[in-house]
Amino acid sequence: MRTVAAVLYEMGHPRPYSTSRPLRLEQIEVLEPHAGEVLVEVQAAGLCHSDLSVIDGTRPRVMPMVLGHEAAGVVRRVGAGVTELQEGDRVVFSFVPACGRCRFCAVGRPALCERGNAANAAGCLLDGSRHFYRGSAALHHHLGVSAFSQFTVAAQESVVRVDPDVPPEVAALFGCAVLTGVGAVLNTGRVEPGTSVAIFGLGGVGLSALLGARAAGAHPVVAVDVREDKLARARQLGATHVVHAAEEDAAARVRELTQGGAAYSFECAGSAEVLEQAYRATARGGTTVAVGLPDPAQAARVPAVGLVTEERVLRGSYMGSSVPRRDIPRYVGMYQAGLLPVDRLLSHTIRLEEINDAFERLADGRAVRQVVRF
Repeated sequence: MRTVAAVLYEMGHPRPYSTSRPLRLEQIEVLEPHAGEVLVEVQAAGLCHSDLSVIDGTRPRVMPMVLGHEAAGVVRRVGAGVTELQEGDRVVFSFVPACGRCRFCAVGRPALCERGNAANAAGCLLDGSRHFYRGSAALHHHLGVSAFSQFTVAAQESVVRVDPDVPPEVAALFGCAVLTGVGAVLNTGRVEPGTSVAIFGLGGVGLSALLGARAAGAHPVVAVDVREDKLARARQLGATHVVHAAEEDAAARVRELTQGGAAYSFECAGSAEVLEQAYRATARGGTTVAVGLPDPAQAARVPAVGLVTEERVLRGSYMGSSVPRRDIPRYVGMYQAGLLPVDRLLSHTIRLEEINDAFERLADGRAVRQVVRF
């Protein structure tokens, strides 16, 4: 069948993207689902810094590629052997298809799935196939999702059924921003009620981490960024204090506000420099969690002796250390209970035709979460 998709043919286009237009809207062919796969009509897709990192080349992927990895949609067809999904189901995508059989899946760490991450790196689905074609040329899949297409095919391991009452533009956010940010707080950090939290970087993931910290009962919750508009949004979402990192020493200010350092600090900016700040802002015996995806060439320096003498913990968190089939429905339930006001993360709703302008807005820091509505 035919679909309209945003295709990236090469990385590293110059900014502004509203002029260079790295994503080309094209009519392409999408093949029928294989055994164990589903055809999904995408209803809403979020724009994430992980997509932007492919566009600017800091996170290289095989080209050409149909971008997008945070989305919600409706199952339209199911392949042979698919038993847990049926046509008409509302689903949210998970950007690591967990095979369920590798050593990491076996111990409950599907974000590290060996087969899933290998397929993502190769730009294909779990079975090694590619379903997008422009003429006779195959196009690669982005993280097993390729959400910037009206129709997409995904492995059944890449989708999670959700309550159809959740609006698509809200449901989409659970596939990355919420899964990553809230998961970093609840799964990776395991923040305890009444403990202090500092969050560095207030994009969609960072603000989701803020919502997760509030839901966990953390206090105080300090939000750090270089943009006043994002600090204002953090205040609205429940931050007890905000720190403008461009105007003062953020680590020192966090340590002052938390009486010696935050028990948990979360780096959500994708910057080694910011990770160093978050580490300095963490208390003795505390935990620093790296959540953002920096340029692979970046390296962070931390005082090694403090890991021992201060019993410090430095941890990474990929996909919020989540189990998507468990956590996406759980977080949706928390949203419906009023504990995670995820809808307040939405800053823009756009058409697919506006996607290059929207990525320029994201690169400029003027957006939190933008969602394409099909």
